[in-house]
Amino acid sequence: MKLSEFNFELPKEYIAQYPSDHRDEARLMVVHRSTGEIEHRLFKDILDYFDEGDVIILNNTKVFPARLYGRKEKTGAKIEVFLLRELSNSSRLWDVLVEPARKIRVGNKLYFGEDDEEMLVAEVVDNTTSRGRTIRFLYEGSDHDFKNALMAMGQTPLPKYIKRNPEELDLERYQTVYAKEEGAVAAPTAGLHFSRELLKRLEIKGVDFAEVTLHIGLGTFRAIEVEDLSKHRMDAESFNIPESCAEIVNRAKANGKKVCAVGTTSMRSIESSVSAQQTLKPASGWTNLFIHPPYEFNIANSMITNFHLPKTSLIIMVCAFAGYDLVQKAYREAIKHKYRFFSYGDAMLIV
Repeated sequence: MKLSEFNFELPKEYIAQYPSDHRDEARLMVVHRSTGEIEHRLFKDILDYFDEGDVIILNNTKVFPARLYGRKEKTGAKIEVFLLRELSNSSRLWDVLVEPARKIRVGNKLYFGEDDEEMLVAEVVDNTTSRGRTIRFLYEGSDHDFKNALMAMGQTPLPKYIKRNPEELDLERYQTVYAKEEGAVAAPTAGLHFSRELLKRLEIKGVDFAEVTLHIGLGTFRAIEVEDLSKHRMDAESFNIPESCAEIVNRAKANGKKVCAVGTTSMRSIESSVSAQQTLKPASGWTNLFIHPPYEFNIANSMITNFHLPKTSLIIMVCAFAGYDLVQKAYREAIKHKYRFFSYGDAMLIV
């Protein structure tokens, strides 16, 4: 399939700028692959679709405050630095994106913070891409103090299509209630709809939970620039599937139960470690798996996801799972019924 087939027009007012008042009261579209039926529910109604022994796979990555604002030495020009990944604890090296990139050159020093005693200073040591740089923070204290200082200065990395500054509520709401493993620069947004109460009600019903970790980088959202999808290369992202997760999932598969991946990141994780017998293998490493039609899914037989940007790897994966025509129908229904789109938007359950 071609990239242009995954384009659609979305009115700007449908892009959610804030989360729903209550996590589990976002709207839920339920899409049935076998019949093409579409239902309109609330997210807390997923209780009706899972039974004892079914498994829900959660990505427990935790978002860190990755966006910093500072200024250049000498000129004092304002800059934005987006932390992508830490390269080394001891040398304070980070891969970052910078804006405006044309003004940030190797050798420049960057200053963050207003108070001289609390200020962080970094030096640009390499160019990685047109907007990418490697910087070294010049900090003399302990690793613990450095990380605390960095996190204190950072802002919640809301996507650019949310046209407002981060607020206090985003510290909680742009994070899943089960987030544990820090390392993501974006939230696994399908999981934002789960409240602690809903998780407990599912647990009481006998639903099992399996946790994976995939640290979301900007590669997940990087624009696809080739029309032929087979030629697109995803940026690698760190993932981990513990043995306990594999055991829970494989037991459910063997018993013919529902296995639900929460979000495209959970789906990418489990599809990155499949045995010859189509079972889930424990694994830890990096994945650059790009799932696009046609694709044979091996592990999950249901999926929870948000409504995604056009021409992205996310909507392409959803089409591979549910079928292109059915997803196109579902998105037309979502626009007709004024669903909220993207990170803080509503959800879709595909069964």
